[in-house]
Amino acid sequence: MLVQLRQYKHEEVRFDDNRTTGESQTEDTVNPDAEDYFGEDMDDLDVETWDTVEYAGDPIERRSITIDGVTAVSVPKEPTDEDDPDLPGQTIQLRMGGGIENLAQAEIVEVQDLEVQDPAEGKVSKEDEPHGKASMDDEP
Repeated sequence: MLVQLRQYKHEEVRFDDNRTTGESQTEDTVNPDAEDYFGEDMDDLDVETWDTVEYAGDPIERRSITIDGVTAVSVPKEPTDEDDPDLPGQTIQLRMGGGIENLAQAEIVEVQDLEVQDPAEGKVSKEDEPHGKASMDDEP
């Protein structure tokens, strides 16, 4: 199965030892262009990308994760020690061929079984039943 999740964490405060007290953090110094900073486009790098979003009036970080090869997805009934009530999401367990992986503070976006070709094939909904089919309530 292919599983798409969102994971959350508290925003990390980054300190720059080269800055002097009171020095402004302009948009260019805080968020430099990826190509200028890394020397190549971010899409070409295999890195974790966390976006800052607002939750309950505070900035938090969120990332999207897509994992292939998952055989089962579960959510523990009770909160785990890793769960933080100040963040959205909870621990999600993913079972894969190599074992179990826990993702703290995650929300399920979508789970898709790639083995199924056409899930609706051969199924007929009630709305699609042929008209004129007699029911038990019809009189002869």
